[in-house]
Amino acid sequence: MQHIISVLVENKFGALSRISGLFSGRGFNIETLSVGPTLDPSVSMMTIVTQGEDRIIEQITKQLNKLVDVIKVVDLIEKAYVERETALIKVNARPEDRAEALRVADIFRANIVDSSPNTYTIEITGDVNKVEAIINLLQPLGIKELIRTGRIAIAREEVKMTAVKENLDRRALSGQAK
Repeated sequence: MQHIISVLVENKFGALSRISGLFSGRGFNIETLSVGPTLDPSVSMMTIVTQGEDRIIEQITKQLNKLVDVIKVVDLIEKAYVERETALIKVNARPEDRAEALRVADIFRANIVDSSPNTYTIEITGDVNKVEAIINLLQPLGIKELIRTGRIAIAREEVKMTAVKENLDRRALSGQAK
């Protein structure tokens, strides 16, 4: 089963190496890894996508929590989350294919971020399925280069039904509900 693990870590030398070493030491491949600073520049967020049985991933999560530089570990598969990926795709833009490349980019709400007489560079952001779909449609035109960021994800804010019900009750009492 695929897991998306969010790791809040102190932005210190060697932290990434220790975390990736924990995975490789247990024979797990990291499918994608994205790391970036948070609002606090001394702290970074890592998003790790990997495959494994729930029991093994739980052990890895517990071992990650024991690392000195790790502040918090969350397996997002256990929560509602939002994920995105960005890709830059350089495609052939021969005169006979230029309109098709623009049409495909438009359908996916992608942006042309660079253009030359022979190529377009298309930027796409969305879930993995959206990125895969545009890649599949652009392949017949000739993809010259492809770079993907890997997935990033963030937990959705939990909405408690009691708060929603209280808001509806207040609106009903004030005569706003219809």
